[in-house]
Amino acid sequence: MPSDLKAIISKATALLAEAKVSSPQVDAELLLAHVVGIERGQLLTVVDLTDEQVSDFEMLVARRANRVPLQHLTGVAYFRHLELVVGPGVFVPRPETELLVEAAVKHLKTLNSPRIAVDLCAGSGAIALSLALEVPGTTVHAVEISEDAFKWLTHNVVDHAAKLEAIDSRVIVHHGNSGDRSLLGDLANQVDAVVSNPPYIPSEMIPRDPEARDHDPAIALFSGLDGLDVAREVVLVAADLLKPGGFIGMEHADVQGESMPALFNEMPNVWCEITDNLDYNQLPRFTTAIRSNAASVGR
Repeated sequence: MPSDLKAIISKATALLAEAKVSSPQVDAELLLAHVVGIERGQLLTVVDLTDEQVSDFEMLVARRANRVPLQHLTGVAYFRHLELVVGPGVFVPRPETELLVEAAVKHLKTLNSPRIAVDLCAGSGAIALSLALEVPGTTVHAVEISEDAFKWLTHNVVDHAAKLEAIDSRVIVHHGNSGDRSLLGDLANQVDAVVSNPPYIPSEMIPRDPEARDHDPAIALFSGLDGLDVAREVVLVAADLLKPGGFIGMEHADVQGESMPALFNEMPNVWCEITDNLDYNQLPRFTTAIRSNAASVGR
C-alpha cells in the first residue's frame, strides 16, 4: 500500500478514534474500500486514488465521526453469512443477535423438513433469512410493522430469492403487528420455532450509543416503561403458534436477564426449559424456552 494511502487511512483513523468510534481503523478501511468499490482485503492492491475518491472518502469519514452508522454510509450490513441492504428506517442488525439465531438453527436442524419458523419484529430480515438459508427446507414467516423497515425486509428477501429456492426454503413477509394473535392464526400449533428481537429499551432510558440513539428507528428500540411491552405480546403469540416441543428465543437488554425469563415463568404450564443465555461479552442477552403440551392460553 503506497505511503500516501497509508497516511489517508491513518488520518481518518485518528479522526474516528477522537470521535470515540469503537473500531476506527476498521471503519476507515471499510469506508475507503466502499469508495473504491472493492473488498476491504483488496486495499493493499490500490495504487492511487482520484481526487473525487479522496473527497468522497473524507466526506464519509466526517459523517462517521458524527456517529452516522457505518452501515448507513455503505448501505450494507453483515450478519452471520448474510450481506443485507440497510439504511434509514430499519434497525441495523447487531453481532449479539447471532447467538440467538445459532440457538434456533441448532433446534431446527434436529427436525425433519419441511420446517416452519416465525420471525417476529423482523426488521431487515437478518434472523428470518439466516434461519431459512442455514436450515434447508425451512419456511420462515417474517412479521414487521414498520413501513420503512418492511421495505428493507422485502428488498433483502428478493435479493436472496434464488439462494432460498435452491435449497427449498422460503421467507414469507407479513406487514403487520407481531403482537396480533390473529395475524398468523392459520399456523396455530404448527410452528417449530419462533424467534424475536423485539424493541426492549425502557421508554425513559436513552441508548448509550449515538448510532442507536440518533439513527435507529424509535419503533425498533422502545417498548414501555420496563421495555417488555412487546415481549409480553410475543410470548402469547408464540404460545399460540408453537407445536408441543417448539422452540422460542427472544433477545433482551443486558439488564433484563431476570425480568425476561420471568415472563415465561408466569406461564409454567405453557413453557419449560426456560433458560437465559449470554452474548459474546458474557452479558445476559436472550431467553429460550420450549413449548409444553398445555393448551393455548387466553388473554
